[in-house]
Amino acid sequence: MTGQSWRRRVGRDGGLPLFRAAGIPVLLAPSWWLGSAAIVVLYAPLVERIAPGTGGLAGVVLAATFAVFLGLSVLAHELGHSLVALRLGLPVRRLRLFLLGGVSEVMRTPAKPAHEGLIAAAGPVVSIVLAGAFALGALAMPHHDAVWLLVAQTAFANIAVAVFNLLPGLPLDGGRILRAGVWAATGRRAAGTRAAVVGGGVVAALLVVWAVWGVLEGSEDRWLRFGVCLLTAWFVVAGARGESAAERHRAWPDGLTLGELVRPVLQLPAESPVSGALTASAGRGVVLVRADGVAAGLLDRDLARRLAATSPHAPAEQAAVPIRPETVLLENEHGDEVVERVHGTAAWEYLVVDLEGRPAGVLRREDLKAALDRR
Repeated sequence: MTGQSWRRRVGRDGGLPLFRAAGIPVLLAPSWWLGSAAIVVLYAPLVERIAPGTGGLAGVVLAATFAVFLGLSVLAHELGHSLVALRLGLPVRRLRLFLLGGVSEVMRTPAKPAHEGLIAAAGPVVSIVLAGAFALGALAMPHHDAVWLLVAQTAFANIAVAVFNLLPGLPLDGGRILRAGVWAATGRRAAGTRAAVVGGGVVAALLVVWAVWGVLEGSEDRWLRFGVCLLTAWFVVAGARGESAAERHRAWPDGLTLGELVRPVLQLPAESPVSGALTASAGRGVVLVRADGVAAGLLDRDLARRLAATSPHAPAEQAAVPIRPETVLLENEHGDEVVERVHGTAAWEYLVVDLEGRPAGVLRREDLKAALDRR
């Protein structure tokens, strides 16, 4: 891979692709390197103080090893979320490691509050187990040397990750657990999101207060604490706002029916000229059917336009998008389930069928988005 293509891939995917874990792509965001460099700068002097004579290159190597251990610990934390999500039938798009930790991009919202709580709790549980394992390792070591410091600090880092993530505010795991609890108690996911967003605001405010308190009392690490706390508070506020916005765009508008958004559907032979099929698709969806009665797919208007510009008499099937199970909706499907399906599936059009499986219309992503934006 050339340097230019590598940069394009990093920019497109949001990080450097590393490997796959349980089939999930693992990416390393550019900001991870900044965090690791800061850890090396701060950790190397600590090695010299704890284990005199282990300075210079040895201290830098141990500091870099600690950064790698911390990254692997965060990876294990996020894999805990991802594996539970996969176990519950929720696909995971990817796992990214970045400056302040990591994120597992679960592609669909859990359908039950219990599922939300289980996925959220899995990460802290993994961190607590790792903290216990490293703590036992540190206790078993007879000498408090540089290696002991590495093991002990990794134990401390994992327990810190677990405790911080259990704070009851979005986008932290504790906020998701809080949302699951309120959701289970009220029957409304939106109510849980609102409570957890408020919790995120409280967590951010406490971080700012602690940062300012350190400056006022003149603590030795006041400026480091100030910078880290403000950065983390910003991350929490931004994440909470994002969760709130996502919730607003996930809820089905009151009084709206799927039938109001569905466009009429027309069935055409798959061998029809693409120019004619494109004309017929104005304001409606087109299902292309082969001679044996099997649907070839939905006509993709953009593909059809490009094909018609060069070969207007080409078979319309050449501009068809296959109909997959995840792009088929029942006409009586609940609105929230429709929104969830559209958000979790990469498609521009969805075939709506009646209870007997006959095409009843086509839902376009743009029409649903416009309805949610109006709400």
